[in-house]
Amino acid sequence: MAEVTPIGIIQLCATSDVAKNLETTTELSRRAAQEGARVVFLPEAFCYIGSERGRLQILESLDEEGPILRACKEIARDNNVHVVAGGFPEKAPDGSSYNTCFHLDPNGNLQAVYHKIHLFDVDLPDGTRMLESRGTSPGEHLRTTELPFGTLGLTVCYDIRFPRLYQDLVDLGATAITIPAAFTRTTGRDHWHVLLQARAIECQAYVIAPAQYGSHQHRTRHSFGHAMVVDPWGKILVECSTDSDDYAVVNIDPAEVTRVRSELPSLDNRRSWQ
Repeated sequence: MAEVTPIGIIQLCATSDVAKNLETTTELSRRAAQEGARVVFLPEAFCYIGSERGRLQILESLDEEGPILRACKEIARDNNVHVVAGGFPEKAPDGSSYNTCFHLDPNGNLQAVYHKIHLFDVDLPDGTRMLESRGTSPGEHLRTTELPFGTLGLTVCYDIRFPRLYQDLVDLGATAITIPAAFTRTTGRDHWHVLLQARAIECQAYVIAPAQYGSHQHRTRHSFGHAMVVDPWGKILVECSTDSDDYAVVNIDPAEVTRVRSELPSLDNRRSWQ
């Protein structure tokens, strides 16, 4: 039975120092759990932002417990929380990598794995140039997982710009969707709030968006921050401060999804066309 569930979202500024990133992630997760969070959501690239060469050197398999996966399992076990981690650098069978979002239960057991489908290949006016597909393979499958509040749809960052993905997750039963992100400062200023609220309103679902902020000490890479949770009506429930390591705890209430979907049945009113 789905139930009201306090969850924690994490905001940090990762660099190429994996050990320090994991230390910060662990501490912020501990604080969120102390405030009652039963699920902790980590942002995209929580363990590393730096050169592509450096990233390839830290890739891990989910079948073998490397230091990054071990740290995530320890967060789950030590705090008795579910962990939904975005942007895990997973080694792919072909020698490339996946940008992976996974769910660990409070015992540290792997419950679901999603490989980011839409890869971020852009050349922005502020000098930010990203070619994620150069070393990362796209995923091909949607993934949901079960948490105390109900069904969660898994996505990562750039996926947010492709609304059909989110409607399909709703059709799979999602009442909440996570979007762990390292949104650029340039796009974030104009699009972050709008897109998160749009996905929540369209899907009549909670949107849970842990995020990176600040300068990552790598070229011009700078993330927007503003980790937040949006409710099924599009209201921002919590939002982290702009430029600091931070976390927020808020309740996810499945009854609110039921209420919004029954009062404004836009999902039921969808039609097909030619």
